[in-house]
Amino acid sequence: MDAFELPSQHGWPIILRYGALVLRPLRWRDSRSLARLRQRNLAWTRSWDATSPTGFAAPVVSASQLARTQRQAARDGVQLPWLLGWDDSLAPTRRSAENCPPIGQLTVTNITYGCARNASIGYWIDRDHAGLGLMPTAVAMASDYCFQVLRLHRLEICLRPENGPSRRVVEKLGFRFEGTRKRYLHIAGDWRDHEVYVMTEEEWAPGGLVQELTGGVAPHQR
Repeated sequence: MDAFELPSQHGWPIILRYGALVLRPLRWRDSRSLARLRQRNLAWTRSWDATSPTGFAAPVVSASQLARTQRQAARDGVQLPWLLGWDDSLAPTRRSAENCPPIGQLTVTNITYGCARNASIGYWIDRDHAGLGLMPTAVAMASDYCFQVLRLHRLEICLRPENGPSRRVVEKLGFRFEGTRKRYLHIAGDWRDHEVYVMTEEEWAPGGLVQELTGGVAPHQR
């Protein structure tokens, strides 16, 4: 049985791992491997990618610029920008986790404190790693961190109604369907409806979502 361990308090950078599955910060030296991953998955992700409603492309941002911007947002406490990594080394260490190849991304955004204490989660995964239970586990890891360490009260995940794989992720974890936001985001060339799935601290599994989902069997053991 593998235990999913969380720190007692928040501090960035933070690496989370469960078996061979790793959530780690994006670094500038990830630029080439992430660009290759995105290119290889264009056909897989194009239907869900954000587009510009004005018709003008957004300025091109390099991986180093993105890493710097995300690092500052993480230090400011308003974002948790993680790469999904796969570390199947025989003797996993922090160094191997920091350098494991990316297989996707998961970002906790719009973190709000005060009387709201909420955030949103977005994610995507390499097509070759989809359908293996890795993304539900990654979302469970991030959710447990948000509820247990950040002490947030509410998490929400917005997805396109036709995105069946993403819906299966939230349903596996017990996120509750709250409603539909009409023409919510500009995706793939038009304003698209999004379904909103929510979990509050009161609905969160007492032992954590990772334990609830996996029963203590980490991904490398499957």
